[in-house]
Amino acid sequence: MKKYQAAIFDMDGTMVDNMMVHHRAWQASLKKLGTDWPIEKVMQEIHGVNEEILHRLYGDRFTREERLAISAEKEKAYREIFLPELKLIDGLATYLNQLEAANIPMAIGTAAPPENANFLLDNLPIRKYFKAIFHAGDVKKGKPDPEVFLLGTNALKIAPENCIVFEDSVTGAAAAKNAGCAAIIVTTTHKEEEFAHFDHILEFITDFTEVGALMKYFE
Repeated sequence: MKKYQAAIFDMDGTMVDNMMVHHRAWQASLKKLGTDWPIEKVMQEIHGVNEEILHRLYGDRFTREERLAISAEKEKAYREIFLPELKLIDGLATYLNQLEAANIPMAIGTAAPPENANFLLDNLPIRKYFKAIFHAGDVKKGKPDPEVFLLGTNALKIAPENCIVFEDSVTGAAAAKNAGCAAIIVTTTHKEEEFAHFDHILEFITDFTEVGALMKYFE
């Protein structure tokens, strides 16, 4: 088995199980805009960087400033809802400790806006583990474009093919593949069969409690 040299973590749905909170916040925001979608359609259609989502759904109906304002309101609601229950996915704290002890460099590559990235990192004691953190404010194109993960591999100075990306979404898995990285999928948000067309996925996990099994990729 190939030994990998670095780990890049997505954030939402991968480090914290928060995607349903996001979906509910988006559902409420879209309803205010006249789009009354069931939660299943929100889960299917809403992915990527907020401004791109709004432009994809509504074209030029809103100015860039209006899209940014809508996005900020949605994210504020998400943070207020999620703060009382904010915690890492089971086993992740131990896994980050193990990776650090093994001198495996780590980065974050998230589609979240900077406010949400800092919200998580300011309220959970994990910032110290990551040599680089990239969010929606750092990229020109959101996932499935590989930009955010390539920023991570460049910052860690590790070739993409030697990095594992931890992701939960289909678009995130596509971004990892487009970057040339292997992936491990956390099934908090999507089912395994939704990833059947990918050939770069090492395995599927429900959480990080099997630390020994996950460390094998770096040993």
